Amino acid sequence: MHATLHILDYFFVGLHTFIVIFNLFGWAWARFRRWNLALLLLTGFSWFGLGYFYGWGYCPLTDWHFSVLQKLGKAPLETSYISYLLNRLLHLKVDETLVDSATFFGFIAALLTSVILNIRDLWIKDNK
Repeated sequence: MHATLHILDYFFVGLHTFIVIFNLFGWAWARFRRWNLALLLLTGFSWFGLGYFYGWGYCPLTDWHFSVLQKLGKAPLETSYISYLLNRLLHLKVDETLVDSATFFGFIAALLTSVILNIRDLWIKDNK
């Protein structure tokens, strides 16, 4: 059981890190733009849709990962997953309010970029 929890811990770090990076930069590659927009919309639904019921910024992956960490006796001190990743992967402790603001604005910037590029791609495709 203990080994399984460690595997889950690494799985969640990898998956969540991939999701964060893909959310922020997936729009840069035309072939991934639709997937990027879909994941950004899913993230927004989690943060604001589910967040309405569970707390703004709610993410089930964070919930599940923090539960695994708790069972391993490594309950994080951070409430923000991005703060947790910065601490765990880069050993940086940054004010959580600053991290939350940067996360939100990064999300909005990526979402707007993805929407604009997806619309542009559709317009170009339709006008060929």
